Amino acid sequence: MAGTGRFGRLATAMVTPFAPDGTLDVEAAVALARHLASSGSEALVLAGTTGESPVLTDEEKVSLWRAVAEAVTVPVLAGATTNDTAHSIALAKRAEEAGAAAILAVTPYYSRPSQSGLLAHFSAVAEATSLPVMLYDIPVRTGRKIGRETMLALARQMRNVVAVKDASGDPAATARLIAEAPEGFEVYSGDDSLTLPLCALGGVGVVSVAAHWIGPELAEMVRLFFAGDVAGAATLNAELVELVSFQSSDEAPNPVPAKAMLAAMGLRVGHCRLPHGPAPAATEERAAHLLAGLESWREKRRAEKAGS
Repeated sequence: MAGTGRFGRLATAMVTPFAPDGTLDVEAAVALARHLASSGSEALVLAGTTGESPVLTDEEKVSLWRAVAEAVTVPVLAGATTNDTAHSIALAKRAEEAGAAAILAVTPYYSRPSQSGLLAHFSAVAEATSLPVMLYDIPVRTGRKIGRETMLALARQMRNVVAVKDASGDPAATARLIAEAPEGFEVYSGDDSLTLPLCALGGVGVVSVAAHWIGPELAEMVRLFFAGDVAGAATLNAELVELVSFQSSDEAPNPVPAKAMLAAMGLRVGHCRLPHGPAPAATEERAAHLLAGLESWREKRRAEKAGS
């Protein structure tokens, strides 16, 4: 089985709370971070895709990283890169100064650089910081996949490129990457629905969105798997499928459903900024319905455990 993972088994890609007037709500971000840390999250990713990084200013990102890093004891991974290498280097340095424990480095989006360009970009970011760097491979959003050879070169040549958040949706390719990666390079699932398959291939855990509302259950699922109870993990995974699949759709892309669910839970996160905007009414209704079902299911499980 894979090691524990330098960022634990369950990390949460945290939403960024906004006030009713659309400004950054740092106080709500701290409260949410503490809630997640007490609900099974062993690390937090701030200002990633789920955190609406494209619509945050640099100053908002720095404020967010600093406030949360000071408020929680779990590692904070800073989504500190863009499709501009020079800008990414500057932000990575500021994230380190703000107290981040690591950098989440996303594939440069829209530009669709060559693999040699990707290698040079990520190398430049890694050289600019002493922090560990987790690559973020999500071609559906960026328009370019990090090639296996590119990723292996980074893992071998850059001492602080230590992990990848794999949202490529290609388990076969991920299996080959894991087989060929140097010792110490870790693969985290970047897709909740593929967490168990990737862990079975040698991944160490997940950077999750659904952990906002089912953190304890996801933590239990990966614990069961790595304890050798594969059947128990698979059973729990099957029970969570609907709750996991809620996190994104064409009508309400991530992080719109996540914020709708958190609002249903009574947590202050506000709406997404444009171009996402508020959740559709149907999404809010679905969130309330799923949350009611989740609470009933949790009560049933507690009763069963008490009676056993």
